[in-house]
Amino acid sequence: MSGIVELVYFATAVTFILGLKRMSHPTTARSGIHWAGVAMVVATVATFFHPEIDGRYILMLLAIAIGGGVAWMGGRKVEMTDMPQMIAIYNGMGGGAAAAIAAVELIRVANDPALAQGHGPMALWLGVLGALIGSVAFSGSVVAWAKLDGRMKKAMYFPNQQWINLAVIVLAVILGVVIATTTPSGVTLLLFFVLALAFGAMMALPIGGADMPVIISLFNAFTGLAVAMEGFVLDNAAMIIAGTVVGAAGTLLTQLMAKAMNRKISNVLFKQFGGSQGKEQTEIEGSMKGVDPSDAGIQMAYADRVIIVPGYGMAVAQAQHKIWEMVELLTERGTDVKFAIHPVAGRMPGHMNVLLAEAGVPYDMILDLEEINNDFDTTDVTLVIGANDVVNPVAKSDPDSPLYGMPVLNADQSKNVLVIKRGQGAGFSGVENHLFYLDHTRMVYGDGQKVVGEMIASIKTL
Repeated sequence: MSGIVELVYFATAVTFILGLKRMSHPTTARSGIHWAGVAMVVATVATFFHPEIDGRYILMLLAIAIGGGVAWMGGRKVEMTDMPQMIAIYNGMGGGAAAAIAAVELIRVANDPALAQGHGPMALWLGVLGALIGSVAFSGSVVAWAKLDGRMKKAMYFPNQQWINLAVIVLAVILGVVIATTTPSGVTLLLFFVLALAFGAMMALPIGGADMPVIISLFNAFTGLAVAMEGFVLDNAAMIIAGTVVGAAGTLLTQLMAKAMNRKISNVLFKQFGGSQGKEQTEIEGSMKGVDPSDAGIQMAYADRVIIVPGYGMAVAQAQHKIWEMVELLTERGTDVKFAIHPVAGRMPGHMNVLLAEAGVPYDMILDLEEINNDFDTTDVTLVIGANDVVNPVAKSDPDSPLYGMPVLNADQSKNVLVIKRGQGAGFSGVENHLFYLDHTRMVYGDGQKVVGEMIASIKTL
């Protein structure tokens, strides 16, 4: 029976990989999620027939009922604007689960040293490393969730923070070596996990809002690696393959996100975003000039080419459906409309793509930065709704700006720019946006959904 279970695990692992591959394209992403979900169900059912379960079916069913029930209710009730924090906390649960598995195995070895010979020295080392990484991913993701959910400040600092973090992780590593090479006491194990959890939390505390997508992706990679390592400890092929795939994908995504912000991962982790804010930055010339929604709608209606740049503000206002309604009206009038998506728009990778897909926007109208950035200079009107830092031109011109070097959308090169915004505040990074002060930019103040509704009404009168 064990051989059959392992064969099923291998088949489900392959299905995970195929599902992840299908998730890489919008037209197949939904089926890819279904494939991965079916594979998870099959792997879970197969586990009931594993010889080492030894009749613990009630505990397994209870765990599935509690975890599945909470996830089902949470998934159905969560708002689209809250998706980033839900992903952060669920990702943390994966790391926590891997750390819990490691804790159980390490406690068993501590109580019966003979078991260490059964696991083998390599498995023991991997178990300790998986425990460390999983604990860091868990506590770090909890802090990320708290920040995204508004329960904690975006960034928290204290004196000698990096040195204290270094001391904590060094102590955790030393205890890990002790655990892997000796018969550890309960106090040693407890202190090891406390330090690992503390490091994960302190690692995430100084991360500012602008860097949050990167750190979430990094913790996702950590979770995958922890699961893969615990898969070696349990000799579980499904966990090894699935964890490795998630870890590799998360690592690649982290690199891509950091590149999109022109930030080294080491700077994200160990340097405050905007550390150059104390420098004298380029003085802003001009002033913000407002325009009524009805006039903005008329300007859009008579444009031949329009680019719409969505951001997190659109998600907060739940304006994506109204935006698509307006786009349909413009398209009927012969206007060429495209959507420009920055890689770090929103609070998680692909956030804007999900919102637009929910509203029914066709995939071929949604273009990323590299595909559309050269089209702005031939665009009549660029409509920015809820986006800020990703269209700030100082990223291209001011070496003293914290955003300098970050690839941004060239909205400033359009003939006209309309910005839908609640107020005159700065972006998520705290950097003032020079785009709002340009002569050809007009600010349309108000709630995104309400403003777009008024623009739609004015277009319909033409």
